[in-house]
Amino acid sequence: MLSPFAKEFVEQSISRLNENTPRILKCLEQLSEVEVWYRPNENSNSIGNLILHLCGNIRQYAISSLGYMPDGRIRELEFSTKEGYTKAELIEKLAQTVDDAVKTIGNSTESNLLQPRLVQGFNLTGIGIIIHVTEHYSYHTGQITYYTKMVKDRDLGFYANVDLNVMNE
Repeated sequence: MLSPFAKEFVEQSISRLNENTPRILKCLEQLSEVEVWYRPNENSNSIGNLILHLCGNIRQYAISSLGYMPDGRIRELEFSTKEGYTKAELIEKLAQTVDDAVKTIGNSTESNLLQPRLVQGFNLTGIGIIIHVTEHYSYHTGQITYYTKMVKDRDLGFYANVDLNVMNE
């Protein structure tokens, strides 16, 4: 059983992960198959690459390390792939990866959250892994959102039903 602090941390982390997936899906709905794989230049990645990268990173950190599963990530393929997945396949891959990560994070124990381990060459506790996965997913969600807004010139309506001008109490 988790302490109240650990329980809150896990719940908030899962909430952030679950909030970003629909944003990426909304972006993909706006884009054509060609636009998903478009690279503006050689130093940029396509949205397809970013989704493959997110899946690889989330799997390596949350599912493999935090969940004590084998690590089979081949990071170079996340960026060198230029086609081969449809939008529907990318959506399925991302949704399944995030779902697996959410289950793994949700099943964490207090000792698992505090245990240090080596992930991708970095020494992190379970808490550090969850922070990394959450912020990394948000970071690339922002890139995908920016690209979609730039290409489609439209508001994606993420906060359409929220008054963001409310002052703190």
